[in-house]
Amino acid sequence: MKKTVNNRRSFIQFGLTSGALMLAGATAFFQKIKTTSASTEKVKVLTTDGKVMEVDKAHVNEPCHPVSRTLARQGIKGKKFVMVVDLSRCRNARKCISSCEKAHNIPHDRPFIKVLRMQDNEESSPYWMPKKCFHCDNPPCVKVCPVGATYKRSDGIVLVDNERCIGCRFCMSACPYSARVFNWGEPEKPENYNCAYSPETSTPSKIGTVEKCDFCPDMIRENKLPHCITSCPNGVLYFGDKLSDSVTNGDETVRLSEMLRDKGGYRYLEELGTEPNVYYLPPVNRLFPFKEMDENDVSQSEI
Repeated sequence: MKKTVNNRRSFIQFGLTSGALMLAGATAFFQKIKTTSASTEKVKVLTTDGKVMEVDKAHVNEPCHPVSRTLARQGIKGKKFVMVVDLSRCRNARKCISSCEKAHNIPHDRPFIKVLRMQDNEESSPYWMPKKCFHCDNPPCVKVCPVGATYKRSDGIVLVDNERCIGCRFCMSACPYSARVFNWGEPEKPENYNCAYSPETSTPSKIGTVEKCDFCPDMIRENKLPHCITSCPNGVLYFGDKLSDSVTNGDETVRLSEMLRDKGGYRYLEELGTEPNVYYLPPVNRLFPFKEMDENDVSQSEI
């Protein structure tokens, strides 16, 4: 059967799209469902046959058993994760920021995602630009870390091990995107939090260490999309696997190469040679007219 992008296949393809494997994939997925009472909140998950579907959050297992440090550093085999930001869709709803803060238990003054007010020239209309870690293939942050706390995985994700981080902040100085934040104070833990430290997500946070966007690798291992993807009401953010040439915003799945070619995709500050794995689509044919925001709802640019 010929594969198309219309079947909403996701970036994690554990099987082909034949009927038999679809059935097997669905069976494997539902083995992870809990038999608990329903809640009112829905979450989008990825089935093992590559489909995006919504299920009740109360029915999804939330594991509290972090992977080993070895697995965390190796990454997910056979994958190369990538993100695409469609600037024509962004109206600074800031849902990506709030969901990220909640998921990573980070304070409002140290967000992993910033939404910048941008304007290319005096004649053009301003637009909103979400900015996070670019998970570069040639990351300056990794090169300058003296203790190997910052590292690059085989699946393209750049992470920070806060049990190894000494707080020198060399990585913050080296990053041309100002994508990292520093924990100056003792982070607050959620009520009843009893999870062990995860070397993959660097949670719980530690005072005197550096943090940043991590592409939610724990979510990926559970066949789920990152929090920022599913929380965006306008489908601004796409996430996927460069090797399978597919990305999804949870509502539609498209071929990465075709999207970048047909919509003029580019990488921010690509001339620096960092080879970022976050792409942007220019703010043309916008879904919304630009609207100025209160100063508290606009991230301050450091670039």
